[in-house]
Amino acid sequence: MGLFDWLTKKEKPLSKMSRQELRREELLLEKQRGQLLRRIEKLGKEKQSLFERGAAEKMPEVRRVLAQEFEVKTSEQLMLSRQLNIRSKETMTLSRMRMLRENVDRAKAHGGKLGLIGEKDLLRLGKMIESDAISTEMYQQRLDEMLSLGAEVDEGKAGLSEAGQSVMDIWDKMDTGLISDKTEAFDEADRRVRDQQSTSAEE
Repeated sequence: MGLFDWLTKKEKPLSKMSRQELRREELLLEKQRGQLLRRIEKLGKEKQSLFERGAAEKMPEVRRVLAQEFEVKTSEQLMLSRQLNIRSKETMTLSRMRMLRENVDRAKAHGGKLGLIGEKDLLRLGKMIESDAISTEMYQQRLDEMLSLGAEVDEGKAGLSEAGQSVMDIWDKMDTGLISDKTEAFDEADRRVRDQQSTSAEE
């Protein structure tokens, strides 16, 4: 059962789930998300192959068929991407709820909600999860605000860490051609993450 089913059918509110129940469902969603990601990547490779075949093909009739296949796979890829976006939001929600459960004493000390959010909040989450107009990043921000997840609850887990952003920056540089050597890029990303983690451990 997906998260949106819980939000709408209310068989067991997320706020009533134990840490173990939240983690179990979180792992299930992570598995589904991984399957979707692999299917999307497979479609991407198939599209690349179709495109190369079409570029080499000289017969218009064959090219039309290849173009149709390319379009169909693109439609499927977009559909799966939407599902992946939803699963990512659902996984994020469960992760935040579990984190509040694990930090209940700390949250209480800072006046947090202890993971107990109201029915209206759950319905709002459900609508945001289903909305294509709300990106994962935007959802993450609104979710953290709703659950009162500030820096005092563990800012490092609330979003992409500085170390994670460093890896993203390396990938961006590879995209733009600033870094062309894959081994060099990996070594740089690994070094930055290790340095960041070492700094965090000393603080």
